Amino acid sequence: MNKRLLPIALTAAAVIAATLPAAVAADAKAGKVKATACRTCHGLDGIAKIPIAPHIAGESQIYLATQLKAFRSGKRQHEIMSVIAGQLSDEDISDLSAWYSSIVFTATMPAD
Repeated sequence: MNKRLLPIALTAAAVIAATLPAAVAADAKAGKVKATACRTCHGLDGIAKIPIAPHIAGESQIYLATQLKAFRSGKRQHEIMSVIAGQLSDEDISDLSAWYSSIVFTATMPAD
């Protein structure tokens, strides 16, 4: 392996290893129940119900958990999400991320 790439590869491996316990402990079924609080904006199915909310169906579990933790910590700010995420435990975040990432979302390209 290229000596310049070794530190990058080791860092990536450490990040992946650090996120595995949370991914394994996640409970998508519990996340579905907890997602009732999210359905007004994001929908229980992860398809946004209001124009200012993003679709989150099928997003990466790691991405979703990272964003929820950023809202919870104040690193990322939003008048609604900061309040909601501020009330979530690590388990809640893991379960919600598992639920929304488990939804299969497909896109169809328009015809030319």
